[in-house]
Amino acid sequence: MRGWSANLVQTILGLVQQLLLVPIFLHVWTGEMLAAWLVIYAAGSLAVVADAGLQLRAINRFLAFKACRDCDGRTANYYAAMLRIYFAVDVGLGVLVLVGALLLPPSRSLGFHEMASFDLALLVMTVGVLLVLPANLVSGLYRARGRYSRSVWLQNGALLLGQIAQLVALATNGGLVAVALAFVSPQILLMIYLVAYDAPRLFPFLRAGRSGRSWRWALGQFRRAFPFAVANLSELALVNAPVLMVSAFVVDRVAVAQWGLTRVIASFLRGLCAQVTLPIAAELGHDYAIGDRERLRQLYARGSTLVTVIASVIVAGLLPFWPDFFTLWTHGSIPYDAPLAHILLLGSAAVAPSLLALAFANHSNRGGLLVRTKGLQLVVFLVLSIVLIRLLGPLGAAIAVVASDLCVQFGLLGFVIMGATLRHPIRHTLFLAAVMAAIVLSGWAIGVGVASLAPGAGFAHFIVECAIWSALVALVASPLMSKRLRDGLIARVPA
Repeated sequence: MRGWSANLVQTILGLVQQLLLVPIFLHVWTGEMLAAWLVIYAAGSLAVVADAGLQLRAINRFLAFKACRDCDGRTANYYAAMLRIYFAVDVGLGVLVLVGALLLPPSRSLGFHEMASFDLALLVMTVGVLLVLPANLVSGLYRARGRYSRSVWLQNGALLLGQIAQLVALATNGGLVAVALAFVSPQILLMIYLVAYDAPRLFPFLRAGRSGRSWRWALGQFRRAFPFAVANLSELALVNAPVLMVSAFVVDRVAVAQWGLTRVIASFLRGLCAQVTLPIAAELGHDYAIGDRERLRQLYARGSTLVTVIASVIVAGLLPFWPDFFTLWTHGSIPYDAPLAHILLLGSAAVAPSLLALAFANHSNRGGLLVRTKGLQLVVFLVLSIVLIRLLGPLGAAIAVVASDLCVQFGLLGFVIMGATLRHPIRHTLFLAAVMAAIVLSGWAIGVGVASLAPGAGFAHFIVECAIWSALVALVASPLMSKRLRDGLIARVPA
């Protein structure tokens, strides 16, 4: 439960960063400045791919060491050697980013050549994210050693401090560089604290670790981490690369801001579902490792249903009320695009069950499967994006994201994992589709009716319609308070 609560708080903080701070930014910045910040934020989020799958490789090794005789000794040596690799990656990629920015200024390729501070702000964000990477190794160790919630709570503290610092920077300076520096500084300080103090304090055996490994061994870690790197690159590209591609291909800066803001809610939903899958995937990985097939099958079926229900309920509430919120959120300065929002939200709900398949694949050493499916998904996404963004603008980016998700991640990776885990994968898939359709369509219909009848206007109207919808949905779901009914429904989930 501590891990779930920590993930929930992290999701809320992500919501604050991407939703609640936007109206504050718009009080100080123009629409073009906001578009620039959304691109900078996306670039920083995409820089996380520099981890190259090393964190998940380390988690799998830490878990494997638990079955060895000298568990602590092997863990300490591997941790020390991997820490050196992370520091080398930091230095090498940091220099490459700086040189690349000097030779090819990002502002030219991304359409912000008239904004003098854009290049420096982008460098601060990307180099800052690179400096945070060693914290991934510590977080992986904590996850393998039962300290998962601690690492997430510490990250939450850094995120909260960063958000407060952004508000201070916005009020005192108002520039992109100051806000970017405020965002990354607390996370860099947290990395230093974790590596230098917290991890050695919690696990004293780390101090005895020997890091003397050859360069061939180091290259071998990258080779073995490659499947996880492909999977992570594809996931991060689907969330962040479209912002950069729309910025590069679409001349209208307002359209760039429109895409960046609309994609925020879809990314939030995807991130929330991914956070929900993490504790479940850890349990699934444990059951897979010890060979408990029956518990694995039941837990996967119920976890997949849970993720689907959560995504469907959120989408059912967002579809009718997102237009009103969008207008209030942007003060009417950014136009609302209904087809864009509908495609992203419905696609996010449809692909939600496959996020558990992806998380389970990461926790069960299915490297070959991850390389094939996520690599194919990345190629499909990039090809579709290049073609469709030029033709349809931001709507083309949305179609590319959803199509690559449904065709590859759900249609290939999801079915392979379900086929290897469940006895009745087809029945389970049809069951999930029926659950999603019933929840989304009924919730959407209730929302449309409530929106047309709710009194008031502006913010008051939005609050009233959301309150009425929530009350009606709670009333419809109230029979689930019965434990007997819940157990009966759970028992009927095809597995």
